[in-house]
Amino acid sequence: MARYLVAGTGIAGAESARVLARAGHDVVVYDQAESQRLAELEPLTVGVVTGDPEAQAVVDAVASVDEVVLSPGIPPHHPLALTALRFGRPVYSEPELAWRLRPAGAAPWLAVTGTNGKTTTVTMLAAILSAAGLRTEALGNIGRPLVDAVFDDYDVLAVELSSQQLHWSQELAPEYGVLLNLADDHLSWHGDVHGYVQAKTAIWRGAVNVGNLDDPQVAKLLSVAPGQHIGFTLGPAPQGGFGVTDGMIVDNRGTEPVPLIAVDRIRPPGRHHIANALAAAAMARAFGVDATAVATGLADYQPQPHRNVLVATVDGVRYVDDSKGTNPHAAAAALASYDRIVWIAGGQLKGVDVDPLVASAADRLRGAVLLGADRAELATSLSRHAPGIPVIEVARGDDEAMTEVVKAAAAMAQPGDVVLLSPAAASYDMFTGYAHRGQRFAEAVAALTSAPESA
Repeated sequence: MARYLVAGTGIAGAESARVLARAGHDVVVYDQAESQRLAELEPLTVGVVTGDPEAQAVVDAVASVDEVVLSPGIPPHHPLALTALRFGRPVYSEPELAWRLRPAGAAPWLAVTGTNGKTTTVTMLAAILSAAGLRTEALGNIGRPLVDAVFDDYDVLAVELSSQQLHWSQELAPEYGVLLNLADDHLSWHGDVHGYVQAKTAIWRGAVNVGNLDDPQVAKLLSVAPGQHIGFTLGPAPQGGFGVTDGMIVDNRGTEPVPLIAVDRIRPPGRHHIANALAAAAMARAFGVDATAVATGLADYQPQPHRNVLVATVDGVRYVDDSKGTNPHAAAAALASYDRIVWIAGGQLKGVDVDPLVASAADRLRGAVLLGADRAELATSLSRHAPGIPVIEVARGDDEAMTEVVKAAAAMAQPGDVVLLSPAAASYDMFTGYAHRGQRFAEAVAALTSAPESA
């Protein structure tokens, strides 16, 4: 039996430690600080270690093990990762561990990555697979840890994988993989855009590889990827791929095009979500799902929260929660969905340039309310590209700031406008995550009036 160090006691780390211990391996668990979660894991381990990752006790712990399983949040330049690599220890994260541990005959993985749209696509895919009568679940970067699920009796798994998870993968090779899109994101984690792109294309190690032909970078990378290639586009369906013809999503891989579902039935609305539906349909059809199940799954799909969702209409103004818009590429898709916008934006920009986003949306903005750590960068960009609109910066640094933000946005908005929370930034400077940010937005909107017109 091998000896492992599991770094991090979040959901994935804790389950990795439990699964390894159940399999009879010696497990050492590391976390920077003592916690209740660490105490709960200690009886399963041969030891726990805490403190500075460069402390001698931590270095000795790394040296004592055969393999290191890192939390996906730990970047390549983290001292713990560097120590493990210096000692020549294999280093990877929970999805890679799940791949290595999965038993013979385990359910195949239909894996999804991309800068944006991953969760919507993977849950659309799971809905389609379920409509086909298959035992499945959306897992990975959402839902249950893969390291636990691979031992259950599924027919197929719909797997979301982030760039961080893929960076720490080596043997992981999903049988089916889709890359939705690429835009600068997480550059401070990966070091540069090359590292980010390299991580994303690791999704294409399997037999069937799907990519977005409307994204020039993805299309180019797909052309040299291994395995079978399937492209999708918002334009007419190309031979051998998927597209939109006469208002229908179409599978054009055979001798005759197969219409699947009308695009006006796709929810949430927006061209980017039609692209997500195309990706999900392409993966499912490649796996062998029939056209009826694709149509049923997409028609019955329940959108995930905080993704371009109407919260309420108050005094003729629509309030839309797109808190999941945590980078400029995602925010651009939401901003493109509306013509008259009061934009709520700001947070942690993660080293990404916002100028192209602001320039592209400037003619649709009626005003902006900014919050969060990097709001000044957005304000500067707005002054360059949308100098005529009112901009309010809210300096308050806790989650109560959202009440002030929404009030300011409401004061700017006119009937027919959309107040859009699509921050183009991460949320951890003020909130526990994008869901907390979206919840606070909805609560602030509800406080505007006790009787909204619709919700």
